[in-house]
Amino acid sequence: MTKVTFFKKNGVYYGFKETGHTGFATEGEDILCAAISAMTMLIINAIEVSYASDVNYSIDEDTTDITVTCKAALPEYAEDEKKAYAVSGLIYAYYIQLMDLLEEYDGYLDVSEAEGPEIL
Repeated sequence: MTKVTFFKKNGVYYGFKETGHTGFATEGEDILCAAISAMTMLIINAIEVSYASDVNYSIDEDTTDITVTCKAALPEYAEDEKKAYAVSGLIYAYYIQLMDLLEEYDGYLDVSEAEGPEIL
């Protein structure tokens, strides 16, 4: 099962952590894993390129665990209020999309929210 925990601070989404493997199908045939991977990279690239914001991410090559955080989504770090709103909205949209996937892939995906760790 893939578990995705979204980080929030004062109701603002600013990152997420993904752990585990979906187990929906064999490697190379797992459409759920492929969808999650593609959406994750879309979020990272959109923040970096479209919104020209720094996004911190790490990918554990052994476990494929991924952690993504973006200071620019939080008002106290944002240089541009509209950009902060857009970046946070993008991360929130990913949360909504994964919640929709839960309807069909409940046994393979777990999505939650948490007051996240401090960003340095």
